[in-house]
Amino acid sequence: MASEAPAAYPRRWGRLPIITAASTTVPLACLSIAFLRDELGANPIEEITHVTGDWTLRFLLASLAITPARRAFELPALAPLRRTFGLAAFGYATLHALTYVGLDQGFDWELLTEDVREHRFVTAGFGAWCCLLLLALTSTRRAMRRLGPRWRQLHRLSYVAGVLGVVHYIWLVKADLLPPLVHAAVLTALLAARFQGRRRAGC
Repeated sequence: MASEAPAAYPRRWGRLPIITAASTTVPLACLSIAFLRDELGANPIEEITHVTGDWTLRFLLASLAITPARRAFELPALAPLRRTFGLAAFGYATLHALTYVGLDQGFDWELLTEDVREHRFVTAGFGAWCCLLLLALTSTRRAMRRLGPRWRQLHRLSYVAGVLGVVHYIWLVKADLLPPLVHAAVLTALLAARFQGRRRAGC
């Protein structure tokens, strides 16, 4: 789930992918422990939905931040971490969606259809998940070889997913807009960094 091909790690960076992948499971572990201890409050389904949604967006933004960080600090070994964070974002997005569709709506497709019609944030969230699904399915080296130059073009959908995710968050929140606006500001900065990077590359 990246706009660059995965790079090989120098030996001294060899454990970084494993550490990064392991770190992405920490929020899920904390959520699971809180669930088992009955510490998710009066509405545990709502809390699970919010937590998984928050971490989806955080990991997606972390994925998008890898390229500007790699360029700024001249660390090409960071490139594969974009895929790691991107797959983590897809995993949490899927948990987020399953919590909503299964636990909240009880797989009632008529109720889901009505919810989509009445709430535009659901449509935006579903669009973001579809983008992440497509990116996850084409994140392998085999997919890169088969798609060739089209792979890079396809993986620009990560930015579309980011925009839809932020829009989903903004439309969902009714009172405290600060958290989604902070995410929107981070995404705007990352989009600006990408634009500057492409502009320099074209010079």
